[in-house]
Amino acid sequence: MSSPLPATQAVQASPRVHDILRRLHALSDAQEKTLSQTIFYLKRLFRFYVTGETWSSAADDHMREKFVSLEADKCQLMYLLARSIGAKNIVEAGTSFGVSTIYLALAVGQNVAALNASGGAPVTGKVIATEKEPTKAEKARKYWEEAGEEVSPWIEVRVGDLLETLKVEEGMPNEIDMLLLDIWTPLALPTLKIIRPRLRRGAIVLADNTTMAKPLYKELLEYLHDPKNGFKTTTAPYSGGFEIAVYLPSE
Repeated sequence: MSSPLPATQAVQASPRVHDILRRLHALSDAQEKTLSQTIFYLKRLFRFYVTGETWSSAADDHMREKFVSLEADKCQLMYLLARSIGAKNIVEAGTSFGVSTIYLALAVGQNVAALNASGGAPVTGKVIATEKEPTKAEKARKYWEEAGEEVSPWIEVRVGDLLETLKVEEGMPNEIDMLLLDIWTPLALPTLKIIRPRLRRGAIVLADNTTMAKPLYKELLEYLHDPKNGFKTTTAPYSGGFEIAVYLPSE
């Protein structure tokens, strides 16, 4: 008998959802491996070092049709972390086409189902997804709908400037279990500061490409490493670096 695929071992989902994830990861990986995308990233780093430019409208235009989704191995780790802490409410900063959102929604739905099956007061949960570009948000919704009831009911997408949409109180859980930062790097720390008052003790904060883009993440990493802010953090050796921080403020 052949061994199960790593994704099937790590992530509990129907064959249909696994098929969707394989397809979307393949599309994203193909984009990331193109010469034009490699040149784009190199130019971004060059402009940062030479002129201090962190982003531009031209960069927005370039990225509008790009998945730039978390790699499958990072998504599997993220899903397992969310399951392990029983995450019910997650904020995703930077949804793009919604690939990583599917993993988060699976984890939330399964955690909520397990809690409700154990008795006690009914609980619910959600993934609050954020995306600046309306066309990307619309494509993400279609993928979530294709994934079906395992995924789509657990997602609330907020379209627009996330530094504004995340301040909207209506629908925002009082307690957040996990925050994924997969966005334009200058927005990472401001986003964390918005969400931090809602982070529960033991909440997990994840940030992608913190080794590859370490200079661009300077402010975020300094904040996470400052003991007074209450985080314990390590960089997992995934492609580009994957920061894992746990919120453990002093009593």
